[in-house]
Amino acid sequence: MKRRPGIGGLQTAAATRGQYRLVGENVAKLRTDLLKEQLATFRSHLEEFARNHKNDIRKNPTFRAQFHEMCAKVGVDPLASNKGFWAELLGIGDFYYELGVQIVEICLATRPHNGGLISLQELCSLLGQKRKNAREPVSEDDCLRAISKLKVLGSGYEVISIGKKKLVRSVPTELNKDHNEILELAQGQGFVTVEEVERRLSWSSGRAIDALDTLLEEGLAMIDDGHKDGKRRYWFPCVSSFSSIAGADTA
Repeated sequence: MKRRPGIGGLQTAAATRGQYRLVGENVAKLRTDLLKEQLATFRSHLEEFARNHKNDIRKNPTFRAQFHEMCAKVGVDPLASNKGFWAELLGIGDFYYELGVQIVEICLATRPHNGGLISLQELCSLLGQKRKNAREPVSEDDCLRAISKLKVLGSGYEVISIGKKKLVRSVPTELNKDHNEILELAQGQGFVTVEEVERRLSWSSGRAIDALDTLLEEGLAMIDDGHKDGKRRYWFPCVSSFSSIAGADTA
């Protein structure tokens, strides 16, 4: 018959486990302290880099995007506040705040035309026109970073991808899979017809009309009935332009 360990053996085993646990905790603490020290060193070097290249960061969009990537790798967000070291050194907090205000103005001004959904490319183009006298050029990366800070407004400001296009949504409209597929289909020529949706997506007439009517009600589509073939066109300003709509063949 196998003998069970006595009280002494149990106490020894418990003490051994406690020692192992203590060693493990000490190792974990040493690793954490080392990581903190490395991170502090990285941040110090990043601050020195920012001081040395301040003008390039402010004036060169590509350089600015690379700087943001470096910051992200060490957990630094220069846009987290308009106050503090980064804002005082670079002024980029104010730069993105100004961009955000201008993006909101553009979205509000174009909303009657596009229903609150505008392509990122068009938004950046309009932003460039609005800032033509500004010293700092603006890139798509700058627009995306400014838009990410607008989420605090709680009004639906976000970037969504439809096919190959990035669209900026400024209203809390929820688009489902059917709506996304129609918008992606419309990217080819700026509009779709019920018949085209049925044929290209293999949908029933009811499904196509229901989805198009919803997009129409949300202000994302415009109706064009001026064609001799009698087919109604549903134009989507968020994936087309005024010029393409105005210049469409009405034959």
